[in-house]
Amino acid sequence: MKIWFNILLSTLLTEAALAQQPLLQNIVPNPGFERYRNAPIGWAYKGTFFGEVMKYWFSATTASPDVYGPEVRVPADWADKGFGDQKPHGGKSMAGLTLYGCINGKPHCREYIEIQLAEPLVPGQTYLVEYWVVHLEKSLQINNLGAYFSETRIERKTDEVLTPKPQFNTENIVEAPGGKWVKVSGTFVADKEYEYLMLGNFKDDVSTKFKAHRDDCFNYAYYYVDDVLVKKVPPILLESIKPDDLRKQKLEPGKKIALKNIYFEFDSDELMPRSFVELNKLLTIMQENPNMVIEITGHTDNVGDDDYNKYLSRCRAKSVVIFLLENKIKPARLRYRGAGEHQPVTTNDTDEGRAQNRRVEFTVVRK
Repeated sequence: MKIWFNILLSTLLTEAALAQQPLLQNIVPNPGFERYRNAPIGWAYKGTFFGEVMKYWFSATTASPDVYGPEVRVPADWADKGFGDQKPHGGKSMAGLTLYGCINGKPHCREYIEIQLAEPLVPGQTYLVEYWVVHLEKSLQINNLGAYFSETRIERKTDEVLTPKPQFNTENIVEAPGGKWVKVSGTFVADKEYEYLMLGNFKDDVSTKFKAHRDDCFNYAYYYVDDVLVKKVPPILLESIKPDDLRKQKLEPGKKIALKNIYFEFDSDELMPRSFVELNKLLTIMQENPNMVIEITGHTDNVGDDDYNKYLSRCRAKSVVIFLLENKIKPARLRYRGAGEHQPVTTNDTDEGRAQNRRVEFTVVRK
C-alpha cells in the first residue's frame, strides 16, 4: 500500500476561505464532535463515557478520551494544568487524547477514538485523510499521530496500547505550540472495504519520538483533535452494482423489498449514518418514479415485550419516512407501520436469524 503524508502548519481558516473550497463528500459522521448523544456534565474516567456522550464516536479501549464543549466542566485539578483552555478548531466542541507516557507511568497513557464510516471504502480508490490537532500547552510533542482503518470494530476490555499498522501515520514530530492548530493530512489507496476509522498513536513509547519544547513540560503527550475528514480523491472508481442491489429490484405493486444495511442506535429509532447509503438509493427510486406510493414496514426479532416491539418497529419505519419527507418526497406517497416480531423471514433461535428478522422493508402500493 502506497502512503504519502505531510503535515501542514496553518492558523484557523476563515469562513471566506472555506467558502472558496469545493464541496467535499466527507464520509466521517459527526466530524467536528458537535453532535452529542447525551449532554456532557463533566469528565469521567472510563472509556465507555466517551461513546455515551459523543454521537457515533466511541473509545476503542477502557481508556477515557475527553470531550470538550460548552457544557463540559473540567475538574479543577486538571483545569489548573491547562486542560480545556484550548478553543476548538471549528464549531464549539473537540476531543482530547493522551498519546504518550506509558514509560513514565501515566495512567491511560494511550487513548483512541473510533467511528463507523458512512460508507465502506472502495478497494483501489485513493482517499484523503485529514484532521486538525493541537497539543496541550505543556504537553510533550510527538510523532506517530496515526489513522487506522479496519473492516470490523475494535473493542478492547483493557487500556492497552494498540499496535495495528495504520494506513496513515505522521513520521515527524507534530509541533503545535501556542494553541495553533495543525492540519495533518495524507492520502492512501484502500486495499479492502474498510468500515471503521480509529485515531491515535499505534506505536509504543520506545518507537515514538518526543520533544520537550519548554522546561516545565509534562512527562506525557496530550493532543486535541477536531474536524476529521475522509473523502475520495479523483479519479473516482466506478463501483459494480451487485445483483441484489436495491437499484436492480423490479418494482411491482404488492412486492416487498428489503432495505439492507439500515442501522439504528441500540433500542432506538435513530438512524445511524451508515444507513444513508441505502436510504439514498430508495430516495433516488422515489425521485425517478414520481407517482409511486410505498409502505414502509419495520420488523423486530422476538426478544422483548410484544407491545414494545410493535412500538419500536413502527417508530423505526417512521424514521425512514421522515428521511424521505426531509428530502422533499410528498407525504401522500408514503405510509408506514410496525409489524413487531410477527412476520419473521427466518428462525429467531439463532443470533444470525434474529439479525435477519430485525429489518426494514417497503412494499410498492402503487406505481
